[in-house]
Amino acid sequence: MRRIAISVAASTMTLSLAGCGVLDATGDGANASPSKGNDITVGLLLPEKANTRYDKFDYPIIRDKVAELTGKQGKVEYLNADADASRQASQMQKMIEEKVDIILLDAVDSHAVASEVTKAKDAGIPVIAYDRLAEGPIDAYISFDNELVGEVQGRTLLEALGSGTDTSDKIVMVNGSPTDPNAKQFKEGALSELKGKVTIAESYDTTDWKPELAESNMTKAIGLIGKSNIAGVYAANDGMAGGVIKALKAAGVTSLPPITGQDAELDAVQRIVAGEQYMSVYKPYPDEAEAAAQMAVAKVQGKDIQFDALTQDKVDSPTTKGIAAKLIQPTALTKGTIKSTVVADGIYSVNDICTAKYKAACAAIGLK
Repeated sequence: MRRIAISVAASTMTLSLAGCGVLDATGDGANASPSKGNDITVGLLLPEKANTRYDKFDYPIIRDKVAELTGKQGKVEYLNADADASRQASQMQKMIEEKVDIILLDAVDSHAVASEVTKAKDAGIPVIAYDRLAEGPIDAYISFDNELVGEVQGRTLLEALGSGTDTSDKIVMVNGSPTDPNAKQFKEGALSELKGKVTIAESYDTTDWKPELAESNMTKAIGLIGKSNIAGVYAANDGMAGGVIKALKAAGVTSLPPITGQDAELDAVQRIVAGEQYMSVYKPYPDEAEAAAQMAVAKVQGKDIQFDALTQDKVDSPTTKGIAAKLIQPTALTKGTIKSTVVADGIYSVNDICTAKYKAACAAIGLK
């Protein structure tokens, strides 16, 4: 309730300011300390390619929104680290040397990147942590309420197990990367729902969120627990859920236990339609990406009122307290909510989801 109240308050503030013409203003009160016009360069550093959302959604949405906000004069310089922290450090150094106006940073390793964040700060380049909370002197943070994501996953997994849930039911947890602070928050949120209600029989942290490592760890868990003794699987994202399903099928499991996910990837949505994956978490990427672009442009152009309206939440990192932030609410995606989430928001069309392989399954759940 606390998180939701904060988010609602932020939204109310944003709407109030929009009603006064502040958020769309190009002068007067919105330019409390103007520092640059529309000819700006936003550096965008994204962490990996295993998750298709970064190239397919985040980058193009941010690029287009920056162009819209700057009369097509602003541009986005985009680099992807492909899960390599050293590569990301070099990419960030390159952007510092090129003197971009601001950096949106989605860190591969939130701790290791802190020195680069400090270098950017010393060079007078603001850094906004995007999706993952980087350490160092960042100026703001935008992401989803990550503990709530984990809570949604854990709660939905329990719902899938039904009213007969027993503390002896054995759950396998396939968590995200130990270098990603979001993974820790997802895990904590899930455990807040699962602890005391089921038995966490095995738990694995998965380096770089790699599906093949999730598959390998799930294979280990099957060997230790027994394929018929696994009541459900907490998989922290959709890519790893795919690896978990491969391991279960390879072990000869024909009736899959409920499996969670996150990110609403197309493959995962189709697995949900087919009954192979129970749920994913839909995080409205357009909301996050567009707000990030708005924050970046407002920060560079010195539109302090607009920037403050966009960052009504506060978060702490291990190095910095009271970071201005915007936290967006996630939604459980199951068979029953596909139409009201990813289809309604234009992420996928029914035709994208209901290809020939899935037409019968789509018809069975009224997706047409």
